[in-house]
Amino acid sequence: MAKPTVLIDNEKTKVTEWFFEVGDSTGMHVHEHDYVVVPMLDGELKILDKNNNETISKLTKGGAYYRDKGVEHNVFNNNEFPYTFIEIEIIK
Repeated sequence: MAKPTVLIDNEKTKVTEWFFEVGDSTGMHVHEHDYVVVPMLDGELKILDKNNNETISKLTKGGAYYRDKGVEHNVFNNNEFPYTFIEIEIIK
């Protein structure tokens, strides 16, 4: 399983660093808040949604992206090396 390290957790934001060994995943989960992901490395993540549809996301170091709350998925490291990203949840 991917390893989360919570860096900030307050009434406005929750910031988590996710670290994946090769083949690790987050496990199926639903995002309760809008969020931003900031990749710390170039690489790929494999995403399986709640219907088991697969998407490959090609990410660039520092190439932040935003998603609305309600996303349900499992995220896998699709690289042959460890991978990490920062997730910033926006608490409303």
